[in-house]
Amino acid sequence: MRRADRLFEIIQLMRRRPTVTARELGAALEVSERTIYRDIADLAASGVPIEGEAGVGYTLRPGFDLPPLMFKEAEIEALVLGARIVESWADGELAEAATDVIAKIEAVIPERLRGYMAGTALLAPETHFVEPLGFDLADLRRALRQRLRVHFGYTDVLGQVSERTVRPLSMAFFGPVWVLAAWCELREDFRTFRLDRMRGFTVPELAPFRPEPGKTLHDFLKRPGTWTRGAAGASDG
Repeated sequence: MRRADRLFEIIQLMRRRPTVTARELGAALEVSERTIYRDIADLAASGVPIEGEAGVGYTLRPGFDLPPLMFKEAEIEALVLGARIVESWADGELAEAATDVIAKIEAVIPERLRGYMAGTALLAPETHFVEPLGFDLADLRRALRQRLRVHFGYTDVLGQVSERTVRPLSMAFFGPVWVLAAWCELREDFRTFRLDRMRGFTVPELAPFRPEPGKTLHDFLKRPGTWTRGAAGASDG
C-alpha cells in the first residue's frame, strides 16, 4: 500500500470509531505501531485535527472532513464509461473492482454531481461477443503484478501447437480478443499470444523473474508493429 493511501485509510478508520489505538490501526493496515505513530504525527502536522497520544488512543475531532473531489462533466463520463467497459469485458474480479471504484467516487464527490454520475448515458452492454478463455484472467494479471513466469500450450494461426514458458509483460484488449505480450523463453525473443488460443495455463509459484535489459516491456514497445502482429491473430513463431 502506498503511504498516501495508508494516510487516507487512517483517517477513514478514525472517522468510523470514537477512539482507536495505534495497535488497532497497525493491525488493520498491516504495518507496525511505530509506522502508525509517524503517520499520526505527519497528519497532525499537516492540519488534521487528531487528539490523543501513544498508548492511549487517537480521536478525530468532529467537523473534519476531506475536501470533496471535483470533476468536470467530461471527466465523470470518462470514469463511468471506463468502469462500465471493465465491468463488461474484463474478468469478474476486475469487474467488481471497477464497481467499487465508482461507489467510492460517488461517496466523496459533491451531491450535485452524484445524480449526473448515476445518469451518465454512456453504456457498455454485456450482450457482446468475446472469444472465450480457458483460464481465469485474474491469474494472468497476478502473474503480471508479481513478475511470475507462466506456462501454457499454444495453437498459432496455422494450427501448430507448442508449449511455451514466458515472462508476461503486458496485456492488451483488441475486442473481441485479449493479447499477451511476453518474453518467450522457447524463442528467446518477444512474442505476442492471443489468450483464447492458450490451453493448460498455469502459473508456477517458484518461477519469478527479474527485469533484464533487452527483455522488458519498454524494450518490447520500442519495436514497431509488435501489437499490430498480436492483434492480427497469432504469435509470430
